[in-house]
Amino acid sequence: MIDHTALKFNQAAIISLLLLAFLLDQIWLVGFVGLVMLVGTWWPQAGLFKLTYKHLLKPAGLLKAQLLADEQQPHLFAQGLGGLFLAISLGAFWVGLPFVGWLLVGMVVVLAAINLFLGFCMGCYLYYQMARRGLRLSLPSWQHI
Repeated sequence: MIDHTALKFNQAAIISLLLLAFLLDQIWLVGFVGLVMLVGTWWPQAGLFKLTYKHLLKPAGLLKAQLLADEQQPHLFAQGLGGLFLAISLGAFWVGLPFVGWLLVGMVVVLAAINLFLGFCMGCYLYYQMARRGLRLSLPSWQHI
């Protein structure tokens, strides 16, 4: 069982912080969100946005769990893919291509928003398509969730 409220809060935090980064032209915030996403992918128990939900918002009664039968691995793959896009965007900023950097940030925002508001996870879709072709991507830390 997966708490989809935790996933939705994660997506909302990613969208909000990346939009704030764009509006304030704060590239460091893109790096922060990317780092949170990559750390949360590599070590799911350390995902900052999920921890905020689990230890602050849920106990305070601000958000309620929505447990659904689901697999965690596709969502972690999607998050890692988003984190990778943000890492590449930082590289684009670094080499003087801010348009490319913000374009990649925008792609992460749009895909997270589609997932949040429409319930379609493109990264999950890619994960399942690769699995259908015999390619199962997994990290050792994903085996313990």
